[in-house]
Amino acid sequence: MAVKKRSTREREVKNDLLEQLKMRNKTYKYYTDMVENYMFYWRVKEDLEEDISEKGIRYKTVNGNGIEVEKPNESIQNLQKTTIIMLKILADLNLKEPLMSSTDEDDYL
Repeated sequence: MAVKKRSTREREVKNDLLEQLKMRNKTYKYYTDMVENYMFYWRVKEDLEEDISEKGIRYKTVNGNGIEVEKPNESIQNLQKTTIIMLKILADLNLKEPLMSSTDEDDYL
């Protein structure tokens, strides 16, 4: 069910961005390609958030010597970098974050 919910949200975000472009008469392939790039990073962000939810901020693993060690979850840093790229794409397109309805806000909690 989470995959279906995610694909619905993904479709809504993409459609909202494309609609904003259309309202600004930015319909050239360059702009729609940048939306595709944004959506790629959107999927990466979703995967990183899922990894953080599963592993937490730190996780235990076994190093090369067979000793269990605790390591920081690299998804935290990667999420920050991904978010910066996404915001840059929106700024380059002169777009705002997609508006979500009040029922969609629960998906982000």
